[in-house]
Amino acid sequence: MEQIRILIVEDEEPIRKLIYKILSTQDMLVYQAQNGSQGLEMINKYSFDLVLLDILMDDISGYDVAREIRKHNLQLPIIFLSGKKDDEDIVKGLDIGADSYITKPFSPSVLSAQVKSKIKRRKEILHENTDSNIIVHFPFKYDLNTYKFYKNDIELKLSSKETKLMKFFMEHPNQVFSKEQLYQSVWQDNNSDDNSIMVYIKYLRNKIEDIPSKPKHIKTVWGIGYEFYI
Repeated sequence: MEQIRILIVEDEEPIRKLIYKILSTQDMLVYQAQNGSQGLEMINKYSFDLVLLDILMDDISGYDVAREIRKHNLQLPIIFLSGKKDDEDIVKGLDIGADSYITKPFSPSVLSAQVKSKIKRRKEILHENTDSNIIVHFPFKYDLNTYKFYKNDIELKLSSKETKLMKFFMEHPNQVFSKEQLYQSVWQDNNSDDNSIMVYIKYLRNKIEDIPSKPKHIKTVWGIGYEFYI
């Protein structure tokens, strides 16, 4: 079995060594980067199963490193490990795309459990992506066999029309469609009804968005229509 490969991006050597000791004793292959620039260089050169990322570093902040990772890789687990404990810092890190945020000082057992949990989830996603009957765009998943839709592995109950519209979005992520195109594709009717589309978009936002009034996934593209953004 191939070893799990972890990258630590941390400018404090004692913390790097501590994390290395914790994870390497659990049969993980642990790499170390002493700043953000070195971390990005290693990410571009090697393949990792998870990145542990400090925030306050001399050259590039952990936030910027995470943003750069997410431009090219949506599935690589990122765990922030930081002394910044304010709620706004934690929320910012999660909004950028981190999978978890652990504050310093940290418990070795909690760190180890978080790492194992995120890697297990990544393996499940990679396995699901090889199943042609399951569409995965994290945190969403649509099962073509059962017509069930999930967010963070929790099933969301959708009506028949909501299911058809969500299936279409999952099959066409990051593409902009007019209301007419959506109506014809989902309702299969050339007589477009803008009001029906707007109503069902509202229903879906209420079910899948964290803040329906500020949608991050089903976005309005003014003057054109809608985009399912991942």
